[in-house]
Amino acid sequence: MPTMAIIGAGPNLGAAVARRFGREGFSVALVSRDQQKLDALAAELGADGVTARGYAADVRDGASLEAALGRAAEDLGEITALQYSPLPAREYLKPVLDLTPELALDALSFSALGLISAVRAVLPGMRRAGEGSIVLINGGTSVKARAGFAGTSVAFPAESAYGEMLHDALADEGIRVAQLVIPGAIPKLQLENGIDDVAERVWELASTPGEFRTMLIPLEEGRE
Repeated sequence: MPTMAIIGAGPNLGAAVARRFGREGFSVALVSRDQQKLDALAAELGADGVTARGYAADVRDGASLEAALGRAAEDLGEITALQYSPLPAREYLKPVLDLTPELALDALSFSALGLISAVRAVLPGMRRAGEGSIVLINGGTSVKARAGFAGTSVAFPAESAYGEMLHDALADEGIRVAQLVIPGAIPKLQLENGIDDVAERVWELASTPGEFRTMLIPLEEGRE
């Protein structure tokens, strides 16, 4: 059974994506900081027929994240799909004049460096399998900086650059790397099927080769 890892798993988009991949026969490793919440989410998904387990880790601690993904691979099987979508902390949404070097470094650790650690953990398994997918979920500040969202405006573009380089470097190995930009809060985007439409788009990006960046909706229609 193939395994998907969701970094930043929660009860909304993470759960919807887990159910979508579960329908395709994937086991799901749920990764976030709170083991108790992960266990509750895994139990909820299990009731829906999805094989899921939680692994607590902080994306700003690369060793912790790599260890969690290693345990997941041992428990569930080689990870051949990765979604990197941790929800940015509120302090990353401060105005640019309040941005400090320490806060910028924390935001970069959360976004770009966390992704690098996750990729280093799962890429060997994808290469052994001869296929894989890595999907980044980012807000609109990944493509257009906003002075009121300074942390993500600095960190998301760095994460995006790394992802785009991976897209080019791994294409010939059958490993798909894609970014889905969601410019605003999902409930406010008026999607026909709500969060399930986003989960379906994640599945399409993971399963079909294509361009690196996809906008869920045009940037000017979103708010972030």
